[in-house]
Amino acid sequence: MQVGSIPVQCTAHARARMKQRGIDDAALATLLAYGRAEHQPGGSSIVFLDKRARRRLERELDDESLKALGKRLGAYAVLARDGAVVTVGHRYRRIRRYS
Repeated sequence: MQVGSIPVQCTAHARARMKQRGIDDAALATLLAYGRAEHQPGGSSIVFLDKRARRRLERELDDESLKALGKRLGAYAVLARDGAVVTVGHRYRRIRRYS
């Protein structure tokens, strides 16, 4: 998969979860392009859309594109140390910060 000009690796697990949870390539690309990465113990990181990223999306995307993304804006992606997408899901609680 390509996000802009950057190729993104997805594990087989991530592809299966994307299919199960209704998160398509466009939503993942938007998440990785605009999202905030929060580092987690063990070297992984979680990418999600915080308030600042959502406001930026609202400014840069037209209403149709924003509406097409819909509930998928509440998604998150877990990235391995090498940048590969390990899994994706929908947020239903706050992201824990380890700062």
